[in-house]
Amino acid sequence: MRLKHCHNFHDFRTLAKKRLPGPIFNYIDGAADDELTYRRNWQSFDDCDLVPNVLRDVKEIDMSVSVMGQKLDMPIYCSPTALQRIFHHEGEFAVAGAAEKFGTMFGVSSLGTVSLQDIKAKHSNPQAYQFYFHKDRGLNRAMLQKAKEIGIDIMMLTVDTITGGNRERDLRTGFSIPFQLTPASLLQFILKPKWGVNYITHEKFTLPQLDSHVDMSGGAMSIGKYFTEMLDPSMAWDDVAEMVKFWDGEFCLKGIMSVEDARKAVDIGCTGIIISNHGGRQLDGSRSPFDQLAEIVDAVGDDIDVIMDSGIQRGTHVLKALSLGAKAVGGGRFYLFPLAAAGQKGVERALNLMRSEIERGMMLMGCRSISELTRKNLKFR
Repeated sequence: MRLKHCHNFHDFRTLAKKRLPGPIFNYIDGAADDELTYRRNWQSFDDCDLVPNVLRDVKEIDMSVSVMGQKLDMPIYCSPTALQRIFHHEGEFAVAGAAEKFGTMFGVSSLGTVSLQDIKAKHSNPQAYQFYFHKDRGLNRAMLQKAKEIGIDIMMLTVDTITGGNRERDLRTGFSIPFQLTPASLLQFILKPKWGVNYITHEKFTLPQLDSHVDMSGGAMSIGKYFTEMLDPSMAWDDVAEMVKFWDGEFCLKGIMSVEDARKAVDIGCTGIIISNHGGRQLDGSRSPFDQLAEIVDAVGDDIDVIMDSGIQRGTHVLKALSLGAKAVGGGRFYLFPLAAAGQKGVERALNLMRSEIERGMMLMGCRSISELTRKNLKFR
C-alpha cells in the first residue's frame, strides 16, 4: 500500500502499521486496560443517524468556524499529541505546515519534540499549547511565562492525566523515552530499517519544552512513569483559577467530562472546554465524549466554547458533533497515522480527505454553513 491508496482512517492506520516498529505503532494505537472506552469513542457515533434535507441550494458551502477567538477554515483541528518526531522525523513541523495549508489550528504538547518558539516562528496559523501541571510549581510558572512571551494563541490545560493510564500495550513492548530495547522489541526495529535510518540520520530527539527543566539523561522514562512521578495529583480548581488569571487570554480545559466540571470551568473564567477522555488512554470504562456532548452543551454552551475530541475518524463524525452543539472538534490519531505513514504529505492528504468528507456531507444534508447544522439533523436510535 502507498499513500495514494489511502482513502480513510483505516487505510492510514494500515500503512502506518506497515512502516512503524511495533512498539511505536502500538503507542499510537493503544489505549488503557481493555480498551473499551477507545472503541466506544468511535462506536458512539454509530448510534446516531443523520437526517438530511434536500433542495436547499448547496452550490456554495462555508465550513468555517470561530472558536476561542480563532477563525478556522474547517471545523476540525489537529489536537496536540506527544512525541511526534518518533513517528516521523518531520514531527510537529509537518503537522503545523499541513494545518496552516488548510487554514486550521494545531497544538503542541508539553511532551512535544519541537520547541514552541521554533514552530511559532515558522507558522502563522493558530497554535495551542497543551500543558501538563507538574509537581514543581516553579516549573509550571516558567513554562507558562515562556509561552506568553512566544505569543501562543490558546493555553490548553490537560486535566485528565493526574496519573498515567494503564496502557498495557506499552508495558508489553517496553515503550519508553529514550528507547530501552528488549530482545523482542529490537527485532521489531530491525524489521523496519527505513524508520531506524530516518530516526538516526535526522535531528537528535529532544523534548524542548522540558529539556531545560527535567534531567532525562539517567535512563529511559516510560510515559506512565512521567505522568505518575512528575505530574501533580493534588492539582485542584484553585490552582487552575490561578493559571487562568496569570495567562489572561484564551484558556481551555482539556479532559472535561461532566456538567459539574464544565460549570466550574465557566466560573473560574475559562474561555473553552474540550470534552475528551484522552482518546481512551486514561480511564477505561469512562463515557465517550460524544455521548456527553449534548448534556454539557445544554448546561454551558451559551457561556463557554464547547469542543470535543476522541473518536473522530470521519467527516460525518464531525458533522454529528457540530449538530449537537460543539463549536469545533479535535482529532489525534486521524492525523498521527498519516504522519507516521508519510510525514507532512500524509497529514495533508488526511486533512484534504476530511475537508472533502465534511463538504460533501454538508451538501448531502442540505446545509450551506456550519450554523445550519442543528439537532433537527439527527436521530438517535
